[in-house]
Amino acid sequence: MPLSLPKPIADYFAADATDGTTVAKCFTVDAVVNDEKQTHRGREAIARWKTEASKKYDYESEPVAIDDQDDRIIVTAHLTGNFPGSSVDLRYAFTLAGNEIARLEIAP
Repeated sequence: MPLSLPKPIADYFAADATDGTTVAKCFTVDAVVNDEKQTHRGREAIARWKTEASKKYDYESEPVAIDDQDDRIIVTAHLTGNFPGSSVDLRYAFTLAGNEIARLEIAP
């Protein structure tokens, strides 16, 4: 059974299969993404981050669990693809601001 994700998070995972510009539209103008020990601030930087990741790796992500923790929503997603250590479960810690993502931290 598919998970019931809040709309901004569902939009993010749908956009993740497309391109950097579409992913960036899921975020607030001044959003922050932390991934692979790097910080990306603002939609332009987030679009570059996603575009570069897509150039390096082909992958699919499937959300498999969701948990509310204070002001964050933690989604565990199963990733498979052509990256080192494939397949892996990653934790996506989302902080929402209305219908957009204000912060995203991705970690194993």
